[in-house]
Amino acid sequence: MAKLTKAQREWRPDMPKKRRSIKVMFASTVLLLEAFVVFFGTLVAFGLHKDRFPQPVILSVGIALALVLVLCCALLRKPAGIALGWILQLLIIATGFVEPMMFVVGVLFALTWWYGIRTGMRLDRENAQRDAEQAEWERTHPQDGPTPGPEASGN
Repeated sequence: MAKLTKAQREWRPDMPKKRRSIKVMFASTVLLLEAFVVFFGTLVAFGLHKDRFPQPVILSVGIALALVLVLCCALLRKPAGIALGWILQLLIIATGFVEPMMFVVGVLFALTWWYGIRTGMRLDRENAQRDAEQAEWERTHPQDGPTPGPEASGN
């Protein structure tokens, strides 16, 4: 049998599920999409600029940048992860000096990153407020129990 994670070992029936951060989900999505775009941009630079730059350098830098984008997803729960994400946005914009179209791609992804972080933070705040209000209601109305969800109504 596979080894259980700490969360699995500590789980008990009727435990509320911890809510995942929307900011982290949005940021991870943007970084993963960027990793694919950087990888394919590396292939474009490999084909178009093989006489300007050595091919192993183009491939190694492009693939390394794509891997760092993927690995940054693991750090997004910490403030340093978001800062690293901003640095990576600047690096992607800077790849426009090798392939000029990457200026446009980099700026568009930086705007997407900004929007994802901003909107994710707002939605996380709203969810925290909603959870606090729900906990307060359940504390003041213990005889009623939790409110049934839409699945309980049979619709």
